[in-house]
Amino acid sequence: MFKDATAIVGIGETEFARNLPESEFQLGCRAIKAALDDAGIAPSEVDALTCYTYEETPEFEFARAVGMGDVHFLSQSPHGGGAGCGAVGQLALAIAAGVANVGVIWRSRKRGDPSKRLWAGVNPVVTDHWKWSRPQGIVRPVDEVAVLTRRYMHEYGLTREQLAHVALSMREFAHANPRALMHGRELTMQQYLGARMISDPLCLFDNCLESDGAIALVLTRAERAADCPHAPILIHAFSQGMAAQHQLMTDFHGLDPLRSSSWPCASNLWRQSDIGPSEIDVAQIYDAFAPLVLFTLEAYGFCGRGEAGNFAADGHLRAGGRLPINTSGGSLSEVYLHGMNLFTEAVKQLRGDALSQIADCETCLVTSCDSTPNGALVLRR
Repeated sequence: MFKDATAIVGIGETEFARNLPESEFQLGCRAIKAALDDAGIAPSEVDALTCYTYEETPEFEFARAVGMGDVHFLSQSPHGGGAGCGAVGQLALAIAAGVANVGVIWRSRKRGDPSKRLWAGVNPVVTDHWKWSRPQGIVRPVDEVAVLTRRYMHEYGLTREQLAHVALSMREFAHANPRALMHGRELTMQQYLGARMISDPLCLFDNCLESDGAIALVLTRAERAADCPHAPILIHAFSQGMAAQHQLMTDFHGLDPLRSSSWPCASNLWRQSDIGPSEIDVAQIYDAFAPLVLFTLEAYGFCGRGEAGNFAADGHLRAGGRLPINTSGGSLSEVYLHGMNLFTEAVKQLRGDALSQIADCETCLVTSCDSTPNGALVLRR
């Protein structure tokens, strides 16, 4: 049985910055070694590796450099920001099935270099599914999400003041996190509303950071986790999701463009879980763009359709609210590593040693990117 059969036993992070001198390979090695040290596990015990398809360094380079032994399971998860939960979940499935014993997932990224951004490499002639949007000027991910946001505003009356509460709540959490890139940098409603537009209606503060760093996790079977230094964080439920008619971030043609891949992912996740939305204490929701948080809240049943703006404006995303989210600052105010920092913060919250610790935190939802094929996990202590 998959439920609670595996656990996250180690987390590792490098420092985060706009530009770091090390290569992605060097940063990844440091994060993996830190995660193994945190788990109290020797590199030679690792026999499973997962990563994102966007990872540029092959697995064997990390295995050799860190000192791993024979490996029995290799996998990669696709779609950038949609990949994180899939990579963790696939690794957990392999360990629960007995294919492997100790697994590592990592993400190493030097996004501070503009040439490293996916949209920087757009071809002059587009022949794939992007041909329906890029000739019209919808070139960057922010442009695609902006179109969906404007549709949502039209359908449900969302205001920019309501949307602002996503960025404002995460900036508040970043103030308690010295590692966050936006630590000590105030953000007010007036500043938000006066910020320059990146792709109307999304302003500067609705967009994730451009940053460098690496993060790694270590997974084992739950019974093996008892030998590790920290309390194991159990992987209770997992699903991936891809909605019918979906295309990567350009689902404008679907019968319901606002029914993202999060909807089938959520329904399948809760079907497996003994823990429902009302029992989730904290959530780490993928936030490359602020509206994705609102879309995700509705898909996972924390509020009704069209109600997420009020949910955020009423303070439910903050400490003391119904569902504190992205309590380290998230991609908007801590660091952008395709959502991997959401996992380390989830583990810290459930261990009870987060900087913005939510009282009596026993359950956490982690999600990947709403606007791509994606995934989600329910974690518990």
